[in-house]
Amino acid sequence: MNDPVTQFDGRFSEPGAQATPWPTTRQALETAQLSWITTVRPDGRPHVTPLVAVWLDDALHFCTGPTEQKAKNLAGNQNVVLTTGCNRWEEGLDVVVEGEARRVTAPATLNRLAAAWAAKWEGQWQYEVTDTGFANAGDPCSSSRLGRRKSSPSRRAASAKPATSPGRPLDRSGRSPDTTGPDG
Repeated sequence: MNDPVTQFDGRFSEPGAQATPWPTTRQALETAQLSWITTVRPDGRPHVTPLVAVWLDDALHFCTGPTEQKAKNLAGNQNVVLTTGCNRWEEGLDVVVEGEARRVTAPATLNRLAAAWAAKWEGQWQYEVTDTGFANAGDPCSSSRLGRRKSSPSRRAASAKPATSPGRPLDRSGRSPDTTGPDG
């Protein structure tokens, strides 16, 4: 796959700022502990929720359970935005990836994804491959691949290093506590 061309809007940057190279952007996506996904509800309102993602085969992958709001939204509209970055003004690298989510069903890919999640999270995220996707602690979930349509990294300070979010604590089941309410 060809590396995407990162897009940069100089109107919102310091004079002399340049687009972040793709390898730096990819590293930020690979190492991010927490990302935020935006999906579109059936009535057109956005839905934003945190999640963990893994990078495999030149794409971001994420999971959702069948009763979660993002799964319901994806059933009708696969367009998503996934963001990660740093919440400090003077430093950091923010990355926005826009694209279309596609459900992953190939058992070989699901096995590799399960291994990738376990490795990234030192065994705290354990997925079992089933006939329909994944199961986590017995609960069904599906994995989706985010095909890049556009990647927009934004560095806030010319001397800043890429930064990742600190992540959320996990409960005993290996899931993040529900911080998004009943429609998470």
